[in-house]
Amino acid sequence: MSPARARTAVDTAEGAIVFTDLAGFTEFTAIQGDEAALDLLGVQDQVVGELIEGRGRVVKELGDGLMLWFDDPCHAIETALELQERFDEQSAKENLPLWVRIGVHYGRPAKRGSDLVGHDVNVAARVADLAAPGEVLISEAAAERVAERMEGVWFEEMGPTVMKGIPEPVGIYRCVRAG
Repeated sequence: MSPARARTAVDTAEGAIVFTDLAGFTEFTAIQGDEAALDLLGVQDQVVGELIEGRGRVVKELGDGLMLWFDDPCHAIETALELQERFDEQSAKENLPLWVRIGVHYGRPAKRGSDLVGHDVNVAARVADLAAPGEVLISEAAAERVAERMEGVWFEEMGPTVMKGIPEPVGIYRCVRAG
């Protein structure tokens, strides 16, 4: 790395990083074939596109998952919960296994063009890895920013969790609709 590059300030953004992951996608593709897999991804894209508009953006596609960005962590969590609800509806309506794990983390990732990178992105990905199909998990950093502002949502504390490659345990919460 050149000395000039090393002194350049890192451009960051503050907000919520969301990762989604289709559970069982590899097996679904092996059994149902590539055309069915593309159809499933198309349904996911349609649902995400409808719900994210005006709230956030798709940073990138990651095979059968997505990385999303929201300036407002409340929008991130509300969208994540709505995604799960819509995925359940689409699964039942079209008999598709649209079982998605979602993880949300609040932080300050580095910008790299339209992409986001860095420790906070890694934490968000690890939070998503912990989620069960149909579940929305958030980090303690995200919970601290939204707990007082989100009516009708419960945050069930799951405790600090050790994650691969993350030096300190991260507090994890399960998000569910109240009632």
